Amino acid sequence: MSTAPATPTAQAAPAVAAVADVSLTPLFVRLKLSLLRNGLKGSSKRKAAWIGSLVLSLVVAGFVTLGLALLRGHAHAGTVVVLLAAILALGWAFMPLFFPTGDETLDPSRLVMLPLRPRPLVRALLASSLVGIGPVFTLCLAVGSVVAVARGAAGVLAGVVAVPLLVLGCVTLARAVATANVRLLTSRKGRDLALLSGLLIAVGAQVANFASQRLFESGGLTRLEPVEAVVRWLPPASAVGMVDSAGRGAYLEAAAQFLITVAALVGLLWFWERTLTRLMVTPDGSTLAASKPRKEPGSGGSWSPLADSRTGATMQRTLRYAVRDPKTKSAWVTALAIGLIVPVVNALQGAGSVYLACFGAGMLGVQMYNQFGQDTSAFWMVAQTISTPHDAYLELRARAAALALVIVPYTVLVTAVTAGLIGDWGAFPAGVGVSLALVGSMLCTGALASAHFAYSIPSDGAFKNVAPGQGGLAWAGIGLGMLASVLICAPVIALTVFLHVADHHDLTWILLPLGTAWAALATWAGLRLAAPAVSRKLPEILMAVSKG
Repeated sequence: MSTAPATPTAQAAPAVAAVADVSLTPLFVRLKLSLLRNGLKGSSKRKAAWIGSLVLSLVVAGFVTLGLALLRGHAHAGTVVVLLAAILALGWAFMPLFFPTGDETLDPSRLVMLPLRPRPLVRALLASSLVGIGPVFTLCLAVGSVVAVARGAAGVLAGVVAVPLLVLGCVTLARAVATANVRLLTSRKGRDLALLSGLLIAVGAQVANFASQRLFESGGLTRLEPVEAVVRWLPPASAVGMVDSAGRGAYLEAAAQFLITVAALVGLLWFWERTLTRLMVTPDGSTLAASKPRKEPGSGGSWSPLADSRTGATMQRTLRYAVRDPKTKSAWVTALAIGLIVPVVNALQGAGSVYLACFGAGMLGVQMYNQFGQDTSAFWMVAQTISTPHDAYLELRARAAALALVIVPYTVLVTAVTAGLIGDWGAFPAGVGVSLALVGSMLCTGALASAHFAYSIPSDGAFKNVAPGQGGLAWAGIGLGMLASVLICAPVIALTVFLHVADHHDLTWILLPLGTAWAALATWAGLRLAAPAVSRKLPEILMAVSKG
């Protein structure tokens, strides 16, 4: 009696069941460690940059933890640590979406084709999220906050419970928000909405910053106590509030805050699981683009004023990225908005200065860093046109010119608006001169950073701006570049300070031509120094920027 052959579905069923029954938590933790380890392979410079960023983060965390511990016994220690916990939670909620990060596991849509159940997947993703610099930094702050307010045996016992609750609450909040927005942020229209969201968050942060300044000026930490009285009941900051309450002997209040914290954590996990389930079973149609009529070949449109040459083509490409690429657009719009908000708000508060225009100029100057990374894997086409240091110089010069085409008039406009609001038109030339000197210095160091610290910008996630394993490399290039920029324009800054201290305000106008010339000289020197490095390290740069 013959038997029918097993169907493909029947043959695959045991394999699917076996995959589904595998313990995902240790597997995902090993995956996260492998991503971190593999990202450091092949480049000693990348490894050194990552280790340097790790050491720097641990040093900062150590100093912050020590500072919080020294608050022990202070009358306002509870106010400080509770509000710090709330700010930490907000950072975890939004920064993974709009701040550079290289965590590949933040995008669960990569797992939709695997036979994984949501609940074990949530546990595995949560465990893997606890591996990294961010969770360690958060753990240090949580320990310092608890030490600052834990008093007596009840406070210590509450602190032992509060530390993991705060860390788990922050990480779970980040995961839930990222999962809920992953489809939105990975679509073209969604990334444009993310641009607006990121801008609102950045503006909100500045408003909160200025509001806190006014608050401290008008009464110090005492004025923050009503805010802290509300925030201490909002999870996960309620975990730190629980420690403070237990240390003061308010056991019922501490018990209520403990229940609120646990309930919020459970609710976040439930929301995360529901969102993850919907993500795994719902088809994604958000990336379908409507057909649009094509322009006639050869029509340059709004870009036609640029010359039809290598320089003009490179400038067009750079400016098109700023207009069309969501990530580049987000960085540009945020820099333009915040660069105007900071000096204007300070001017309206009566504490303005034309030299605050340097803030906006500096934010825009950062766009020069990692110029080749914004091309992603398409950089190989640009690389085909670079065979000599002269070719590299022309490429870098055109990119710097495209940035200067926006930065210079923007800097003049912001300085003029600030000078008009504070009524100090006499300082306008000096403000423009110092700002341009800073811009030129950043174009100089940005060209060098693009040559020596190139990294990839992944195109498959709006909240990922650095490929895994390259985060330390990115921060090293930006951090060292900004520090070097300040040193390069230090003579102009020193002359500005001298003219004001010596009461030679009538001579500050010389800073305009001097700053302009200094900017041109610094930019030229940076391009000249970076061009040979780009030509020599072209294969290494191409491999680095194509990683994502």
